[in-house]
Parts: sequence; structure tokens; C-alpha cells
Amino acid sequence: MSRMNSPAVESRLGSSWWRLATVFAAAVFFNYPWELAQAPLYVGMNSFSMMWWYCFVASLGDGLLVLLIFVVGWVVLGRPEWFAQPSVRAYVVMLVTRLVIGVSVEWAAVHLAGRWAYTARMPLVPGLGIGIVPITQMLVLPPLIFRVVAISLHP
Repeated sequence: MSRMNSPAVESRLGSSWWRLATVFAAAVFFNYPWELAQAPLYVGMNSFSMMWWYCFVASLGDGLLVLLIFVVGWVVLGRPEWFAQPSVRAYVVMLVTRLVIGVSVEWAAVHLAGRWAYTARMPLVPGLGIGIVPITQMLVLPPLIFRVVAISLHP
């Protein structure tokens, strides 16, 4: 029996906790460089040493948001591996969920909670006053993350 066909490996791959942990880890891994790249577009992120920490914390939050997308897909589509071979419906669920989460979180953080503010260099969504770059992040990275996770869980 090969190592990949062993019951321990199959059990790990089939575990919902392992799947969640893999999605979270991949989300943090891919979001951290994006957070670092967009940091100069936020007020107060001109200190390189401070930027490393704040961007890491932000990438942990991004990881939780990607987990939320995963859970929504699981609930709506009725299967935990909905992202492994996504249907058109899965892509629609993922797109709508990403857009709602991205816009909602950014709008609430900027306009309700005052958690962050943008520099003049941040392009804004007209009428909403939220950054285009963080919304693009939520639209671009999750499909990549889910594809990498699907490949890693099913080599």
C-alpha cells in the first residue's frame, strides 16, 4: 500500500477540520503579500516595522473571511468539497459571497467602525467611498486559494 493510500492519509484528507485548516492556512499565505503590497494605500502604514505586524493581523482576518466563503459554499451547495470541481452554481455562490463580504467588511470598517482610512492614492468605488484594491483582493484571491487547496487535498 502506498503512503498516499494509507488510511491515515485518507482520513486526514477527508477530515472537515483538516480541510478548514488548509483553507485558512492557504488564505493567510496568499493574503499576506497582498496586504503588504496595498499597505501604502492606508493612512498610518508608512512604518515598515509596523506594517509587517498589521498586515499579518489583517491576513488572519482575511483567512477568516475565506473560511466564511467556504462555509457559505458548503451550506448552499450541500457538500464540503464544493470548490474541488466547482459547478457554474458554485462559481456564482462564490462570486456573490465574495462581493457581499468584501463590500460589507470594507464599508463597515471605514464608515461605521473607523478601523482604517485611505490615503489619496487609494482608488475608490464611486458612491460607496471604499477602496477598489481591497475589494479586488476579495474577488481575486479566494478562487486561487480554493484551487490550490483542492489540488493539495486531492493530489
